[in-house]
Amino acid sequence: MNPFGDFLDADDIWNNNLLPRTNSTPAVNIAEKDNEFVVELAAPGYKKDDFKVSADDGLLTVSAEIKNERNEEKKDYTRREYSCSSFSRSFRLPDNVKEDKVAAKYEDGVLRLQIPKESPAPAKPKKEIAVG
Repeated sequence: MNPFGDFLDADDIWNNNLLPRTNSTPAVNIAEKDNEFVVELAAPGYKKDDFKVSADDGLLTVSAEIKNERNEEKKDYTRREYSCSSFSRSFRLPDNVKEDKVAAKYEDGVLRLQIPKESPAPAKPKKEIAVG
């Protein structure tokens, strides 16, 4: 039996719901379609302004951060709580994508990235070389 159990559980101080407490990286789904790649990150509790998405030199980076502070001042005490939740993920992009055309949309807790593919270069006709 834990003698401190009642004290630590009283007022549920460690489980305030200021922010989603995600200490792990969001789950990711990646799909390849005919004309694009689609990357979906499950990141509930964020707002679209919390995300930073960049594509540079073949590397796609997605990160997000939420910081929150709550102050409660009463006659006999002051209570301050701080919270932070963040993540960062990077993906190596294939050579056949248009880095400058990546589109991102956040909806219903899912960040969806659409990464268009380059049009494949037309195959060069085989050239016969005469042997002399």
